[in-house]
Amino acid sequence: MNRRSFLASTSLAAAASAIPTSLFGALMQDLSDEQICKIKFEFALSQSLTDKPINDVIVAIGKTFLGVDYGANVLDTDGDEQLVVNMRALDCVTFYENCVTLARCIKMKKMTFIDYLTQLQFLRYRDGTINGYTSRLHYTTDYWFNAEQKGIVKVVTRDIFGEKNVVEIPKPINFMTTHRDSYKHLKTNEENWKKVKTQEDTINARKDYFLPKGNLHMFADNVNNGDLIGITSNIGGMDIAHTGVAVKIDGKLHFMHSPNVGKKVQITEGSLQDYLAKNSRQTGIIVARVNEVA
Repeated sequence: MNRRSFLASTSLAAAASAIPTSLFGALMQDLSDEQICKIKFEFALSQSLTDKPINDVIVAIGKTFLGVDYGANVLDTDGDEQLVVNMRALDCVTFYENCVTLARCIKMKKMTFIDYLTQLQFLRYRDGTINGYTSRLHYTTDYWFNAEQKGIVKVVTRDIFGEKNVVEIPKPINFMTTHRDSYKHLKTNEENWKKVKTQEDTINARKDYFLPKGNLHMFADNVNNGDLIGITSNIGGMDIAHTGVAVKIDGKLHFMHSPNVGKKVQITEGSLQDYLAKNSRQTGIIVARVNEVA
């Protein structure tokens, strides 16, 4: 019996409780997004995730994506901007987006596919409204600023690391408008380019802070299981080069993420500190903590 037949012929609740979390990613590849969403909600119910803190729910759901392929440019479709759903291939942003969206639905006890779509749009788009390419939140610091305004997260970088230990993210942030040929909806669309330039100006008027990676070993205990991690970069014009979810294993801080083309969603074997040390372009981290659902 192939994977599709197995999952189609087995009750979702039974499948969710019987399948090891580490195998979810491989088993979901042949299913529709709606089927995958339903299985994840059944898994949540089987594990009583509605009763757990949202940060632990984020990690539990994140682990059900382990083994899912990295997907490049999954949101940049042709034509008008629309809500794209793809749980079978994830980049670093759509990975944590799905973790947060599903966790919020679970905690709200609103677990239909429509509920998922509603919460995904609310998170991904400026003020939750789709109004063209530029309504999607592209820069992570801007994304989390808007998510904070919507009550979804709180950026806690300065709070947990201390004012004296953080550094302002270098400005200007302008990678998209200075590399417009890399973005299909900016390359030839002058109106989009001008709107993104205005958004960059707004970002540059704010101050955002990061903890340099060389100091993380002193403050790793201040990061919670399930916190969102943004990795800063020394690439000119960029605020955040990579994102993922903090995972505590035996008291040590690890990083769950969708790494790059040709790889799969995974948890770093070593600590987040070790992971950062291996990449000369990564300079430190910012941290956002997802709020409990009222």
